[in-house]
Amino acid sequence: MRNVHVVIAARNMEAADEAKQRILKDNNAARVDIEKLDLSSIRSVKAFADNFKALNLPLNILINNAGIMFCPFQLSGDGIEMQFATNHLGHFYLTNLLIDKMKETAKASGIQGRIVNLSSVAHLCPYKDGIRFHKINNKSSYQDKLAYGQSKLANILHANELSRRLQEEGANITVNSVHPGLIMTNLMRHSALLMRILRAFTCFLWKNVPQGAATTCFVALHPRLKGVTGKYFHDCNEYKPSKLARDEALARNLWDFSNNLVNATLKT
Repeated sequence: MRNVHVVIAARNMEAADEAKQRILKDNNAARVDIEKLDLSSIRSVKAFADNFKALNLPLNILINNAGIMFCPFQLSGDGIEMQFATNHLGHFYLTNLLIDKMKETAKASGIQGRIVNLSSVAHLCPYKDGIRFHKINNKSSYQDKLAYGQSKLANILHANELSRRLQEEGANITVNSVHPGLIMTNLMRHSALLMRILRAFTCFLWKNVPQGAATTCFVALHPRLKGVTGKYFHDCNEYKPSKLARDEALARNLWDFSNNLVNATLKT
């Protein structure tokens, strides 16, 4: 609707094509492409970034939207706990691979670039220390909901640290994080019964998919947010995230840890 050329990066190409066709049905002039991307795989992230750059398209907006929730303990193909690998590390590496393209686009167009990380109110409930740097893959103490909270906390810390670095550099790019709200989607598939019971008692809090996308679109597109960076939004309003999410030292440690984890994975 805003005449944005959208590239949908998806693990499930069939579902991505269905989404594309729904968009085209509502707006046959929409420009939509789909590309393969499995965020739990570092090599898939690298392949997607290479393919995207080969398209020679500008990149004004990057929405780090993918995620899994409350899944039983499992390791990714790279040997990293799945929620941390998919929700944080894949987005971290993808953003690093595309950031130069965003800088080039912002400089050439004069239009401020925007990066949006989808976090969650669940960032309030991570493990005790926030990010378990030395126990990321610890199966014996794994708790699915705390691991999800850890990954969502990581999304905010990543956005804040990247925002700080880009400001220091003077790059014309903002980075913010959002909580989209409670939405009944396939994200809930590992806890469908629990979520249905919860929804029965909190139905007034739940959103449909367009409502859930509203804050993301607001942060990605609204002129009022020009120059606003390093913030956390919920229901199209700025909110203060948790104390851990505002911990600058924790954000720097996560950045270094994530870089080291990506580099170690690429060497194997």
